[in-house]
Amino acid sequence: MFEAAATSFASILVLGAGFALAAYGYHKGYKYMVLHKMSRAFEPGDPVLELAAIGKDLPPPKTAAATHWVERPEQAHVDDIVAGRVGGHYHLFIGEKGTGKSSMLLEAMRKIDGDGVAMFEAHADLEIFRIRLGKALDYEFHEDYIGGYFSERGPRDTTALLDIERALNKLEKVALRRRAKMGRPLVVIINQMHLIRDDDDGKDLIELLQQRAEQWAAANLVTMVFNSDDYWVYERLKQLATRMEVLTITDLPKAQATAALRNYRQRYFHEVPSSEILDQVYERVGGRLNFLNRVAKNKDMLAACDKIKEMEKTWFLNQCWILGEEMDDDVMDQQKWAAAAVVLATALVDKEKEMESTYDPVKGHILPSYPLYKAQEIMTRVDFVRAFDRLNLFSITSDAQVRASSVPMHLAFREIVAQPGFREHLQGTIDRIGAIESLGRTRELVAKDLVLGGKYEIRKVPGGVDVNLKQKEEEEGGDD
Repeated sequence: MFEAAATSFASILVLGAGFALAAYGYHKGYKYMVLHKMSRAFEPGDPVLELAAIGKDLPPPKTAAATHWVERPEQAHVDDIVAGRVGGHYHLFIGEKGTGKSSMLLEAMRKIDGDGVAMFEAHADLEIFRIRLGKALDYEFHEDYIGGYFSERGPRDTTALLDIERALNKLEKVALRRRAKMGRPLVVIINQMHLIRDDDDGKDLIELLQQRAEQWAAANLVTMVFNSDDYWVYERLKQLATRMEVLTITDLPKAQATAALRNYRQRYFHEVPSSEILDQVYERVGGRLNFLNRVAKNKDMLAACDKIKEMEKTWFLNQCWILGEEMDDDVMDQQKWAAAAVVLATALVDKEKEMESTYDPVKGHILPSYPLYKAQEIMTRVDFVRAFDRLNLFSITSDAQVRASSVPMHLAFREIVAQPGFREHLQGTIDRIGAIESLGRTRELVAKDLVLGGKYEIRKVPGGVDVNLKQKEEEEGGDD
């Protein structure tokens, strides 16, 4: 019996030790592979570049000229940031939609073939944000870890925000290794930061990313680049920022815009448009690269310009048109929002009269603007202007100036304000809103005895007011 027990115990011990060593080896191997895979995500070649090339029907890699791309004056600085030659800071790119922010980042990545760079798109849902971060870093968040089957609580029994924190912890280890080998920081680009919701979860996510960006910038480990269309992201980051640099991307000046349009036209239609046509196009759509590209693809460029302006005008009217003094009281809340937008648009058009010039022959358009606090004063509301920025009705620049979101949008403002009877219609809407609000604050008190000919005697007494029905008391006395 003792010999059989010893044999069984030895067998169990050998099996247990073998299983433990195998599990330990798997665990260590898994952790090594996690860091190895994440390190490979920063090797030359990036799926983002391949997708960008496929979108242009071009085999990667191609030159900037071959991709129909126009170099902006900020491109040299962006190249230094993406290549890791600028350390000690993290960066926020802010500008209106279609100004070329993402194109500059992709072009900078193309020049170094994505070496040491990871880029992904933000999303409002934290779970989708987590998945996209994992795809960019080649990190599975322990979802393929077999050891989770043998534990009561697996590594994935957590929230998306904690998963993102774990991924950033792994990224920090990879950055430390590559920093010793390469001598330059990694670069992580988060595009479309404005898609994150402006709620508690979104603010927690931005705070988490900013804390890491501050730490890594101080240690020169990772350079974080945030790309946003909306001003509220800048406001959120500014509260805790010490090492953040802001790069504002605006429309192209006139000379560069006309050159870009000429370049587009030559590649699409193999023709050189005249200077008069180029000037007319710029006067109608400005230097927005997105608009210039759309115009250049149409045979009739001036008609395409008018179509863009009508689209902007329709978008504004669909979102913010006012209903006049006959509107129903059920739509008052929406009409407050709409009236504020129309009042601000009218103020921007009226400010043109106070400006010396709204068009410079060299620089191009000079759009009227108001400081953010002044715009809030004009609207008499502080909670609407950021929503207008999200809807691309107005734009808030990084120096807190409020103006139309684009040149076609401002031209649409002019047409709306110039309509016959517009100002009377606006004033009627404002008066109707005031009347509805006044009615909501008014309470009607009916004294039936007064209607029947009675009289009240009202006098002030200590602690309140004494009210007596005088005529009723006299009649009761006469009956006695």
